[in-house]
Amino acid sequence: MSITPLMPVYPRCGVRPVRGEHCHLISEDGRRFLDFASGIAVNALGHSHPGLVGAIQKQAETLMHVSNLYGSPQGEAVAKRLVDLTFADTVFFTNSGAEAVECAMKTARAYHQSVGNDQKYELITFNQAFHGRTMATISASSQEKMHKGFLPLLPGFKYVEFNDLEAAKAAIGPNTAGFMVEPIQGEGGIRIATDEFLQGLRALCDEHDLMLILDEVQSGVGRAGTFFAYEQYGIEPDIMATAKGIGGGFPVGACLATEKAARGMVAGTHGSTYGGNPFAMAAIGAILDVIPDEAFLADVRAKGERIKARLEQFIGNYPDLFELVRGRGLFIGLKMKVEPRAFVAHMRDNHGLLTVSAGDNVVRVLPPLVIDDSHIDEFMEKLSAAAADYKIEASV
Repeated sequence: MSITPLMPVYPRCGVRPVRGEHCHLISEDGRRFLDFASGIAVNALGHSHPGLVGAIQKQAETLMHVSNLYGSPQGEAVAKRLVDLTFADTVFFTNSGAEAVECAMKTARAYHQSVGNDQKYELITFNQAFHGRTMATISASSQEKMHKGFLPLLPGFKYVEFNDLEAAKAAIGPNTAGFMVEPIQGEGGIRIATDEFLQGLRALCDEHDLMLILDEVQSGVGRAGTFFAYEQYGIEPDIMATAKGIGGGFPVGACLATEKAARGMVAGTHGSTYGGNPFAMAAIGAILDVIPDEAFLADVRAKGERIKARLEQFIGNYPDLFELVRGRGLFIGLKMKVEPRAFVAHMRDNHGLLTVSAGDNVVRVLPPLVIDDSHIDEFMEKLSAAAADYKIEASV
């Protein structure tokens, strides 16, 4: 057999974690790594958080799964908490971010068809976006590297440039159902939507009765310094997809919507075998016990500003290597003047620092939201040592 038992779709590195301790990972050979990747913005409370672990353990002993054919006291309670914390009136729980985005797209189409606008099915999305790996979500993303091998794409999507409001306006046509956008593009390189852009999309949706879908799978749940990033723009979406940090490591996502937007999502229109199971609801509940607290979020913002300030001071020492720093909260991008993957590997393999590469030559810095100053100091020490080594190696 030449193929590996695990389907070889990931270019896996040599780090093989078997245990987590707060903001560190320990590999099977005993090496210790500072985790400023957080499972790609998932482990919001770090590893082995007692509240999250305790909630999951307790639920495992009580009830793990039942069909959605039955009532869900656990799901109802968590949905009510999310409704109270956000713009939304209703929630559908999923197993992943891609599924949450799929539900969001179906919700937008169902709205228009429920009011007799059967021709309104097309979503306008934005260049460098990442919405998932299903057939519909890769079709919604303009990146050719994600399309290769899976053509033909599904119809119903139109791409325009991110942060170009005039292009978005010009793209509206008789088939337009709405816009789908990340307030902060994660995979695209921590590219931040301008106030004018998001507020303009909201105004266009109001003017033309379109749906504004926000993909906050990566930017949400405190990552950008508010519970959801849209709060920083003075607007509210009609529909929003979230996942990653909302389970803290447990696989769960959610599609949130207003009552108006969800009018087409009636009995029989959507479903999920595992979506909203008691296990997942216990995980979200533990996250909601911690992250939405305003003092906690203020601390996330303050820690993010400290990291960005230190990074901005640091990059001046390596003008040939680094270009700029950007981000919100603990959703930080370090833009390089070279392709970042080799440097990310260098930090990981030689200095025990885990980060994540992204588009636009960016290194994503995504620490657990529970880091303290000792972790920031360790991060800067490891980054500094890695940059010094890398500069020496690159100049040889």
